[in-house]
Amino acid sequence: MRIAYLECFSGISGDMFLGAVLDAGVPPEVLTRTVEALGVDARLEISRVDRSGISATKLDVIAAGEKELPREEFWAGALSNQQSAFSPARPSSVGHSHSHGQEHAHAHSHSRAEADSHSHASEHTHSHEHSHSHEHSHEHGLKHSHTHRGLKEIRQIINAAGISRSAKDRAIRIFEALGAAEAKVHNTDVEKIHFHEVGAIDAIVDIVCASVGSEVLGVDEWICSPLNVGGGTVVCAHGAFPIPAPATLELLKNAPVYSGEIQKELVTPTGAAIVSVLASRFSHFPAMKTEKIGYGAGSRNFKNSPNVLRLTVGETTATQHESPFPVEEISVLEANVDDMTPQVFGYVMEQVLQNGALDAFGTPVQMKKSRPGMLLTVLCRTEDSQRLTKFILAETTTLGVRMRRESRAALTRRHVSVSTKWGEVRMKLANLNGSISNYAPEYEDCRQIAKEKKVPLKTVMQEAIKVYLENTNG
Repeated sequence: MRIAYLECFSGISGDMFLGAVLDAGVPPEVLTRTVEALGVDARLEISRVDRSGISATKLDVIAAGEKELPREEFWAGALSNQQSAFSPARPSSVGHSHSHGQEHAHAHSHSRAEADSHSHASEHTHSHEHSHSHEHSHEHGLKHSHTHRGLKEIRQIINAAGISRSAKDRAIRIFEALGAAEAKVHNTDVEKIHFHEVGAIDAIVDIVCASVGSEVLGVDEWICSPLNVGGGTVVCAHGAFPIPAPATLELLKNAPVYSGEIQKELVTPTGAAIVSVLASRFSHFPAMKTEKIGYGAGSRNFKNSPNVLRLTVGETTATQHESPFPVEEISVLEANVDDMTPQVFGYVMEQVLQNGALDAFGTPVQMKKSRPGMLLTVLCRTEDSQRLTKFILAETTTLGVRMRRESRAALTRRHVSVSTKWGEVRMKLANLNGSISNYAPEYEDCRQIAKEKKVPLKTVMQEAIKVYLENTNG
């Protein structure tokens, strides 16, 4: 099986990802044609740079004629119709400095951030700012009138582009992940999230090129390392906020993250969104026969720390190659329980799932002295095993928990939303060798609609499947 491994020891941003795929062999003209197919006011600049002794590919998106906006410029942001807690404070909102010195367009659309996520350009400002409907007057004397693009318009632009259907779908999923994270942070609807003009162009180019580039590499599975998110703080309207930014952290739920010595923002929302959609799992370097290696550069050159994203492409070793499915290592926790009430057992099952377990179930067993009991089995990520073991020992009457590691073949999964006559329902899709092999409506979504609209649950589930199939075939 052909796999790609992303090493995010210096974080990840959209431009770093594109630099890495180019360095790993994707022809530059593929991305150039992709930008032309989008029909937006943008072009690419590709260069070779040195990052602490490592030669890497640097990609810059020139959107609306601008490679890097002035420090006081408003970057792309996301807002509905109200000022966010993470909007810049007035009257100094035309640019606020961060202790770590880096300029970003936080995706709150992070578009331009990409140009700087690793714009780690020295003494830059780091703007987590939001789109507004009025003109912005800046200290440098320029005046800009910005329009906004919502997710609906962005989907239309992507769907109209002359690229493959799978690349379009992947790019839309990345944008939707970005929008969903912003909506969660700002407590608004994802369709109300808007990106202002220049930032939207930049983000569209980054994300669509990332989707096309990842497809051209022709890998079966993307794997990601633990991510170095950086450190320090970002100054927002209501004071300093620690890195990672809220949207970034939301996108990296269930991903292993850490903070190293570099006190800069290393993972941008766009980079996090790309990883959240592409990566099927997170692990240390997998066993593989290496074929291609690519380095994508950030803008700043850190001392004694290469500011690059490394991408390794190759074939899995013989043992793994025998399986046509992505294989991951998980922990299995087991506990025998024979003197606990059923109500407590049910509570424990609910809590382990809410606290990160991949699955949990109970099996009736006959224990010593012919006592009836239950076998509690919990499947979890290896990094969560100690925490969940402690929970089981504290919450149940068992005197011990058995632990072992096993390999699990799992289909890659994702969610799409469908609009039924009663409301939105998420559909869980399972992918086998590039094709959808299973699909099912999310029970909780259907249950909530059935309860609120007084409709039979089975009717809601059938309607969701019907709408999904109509959208897929139509």
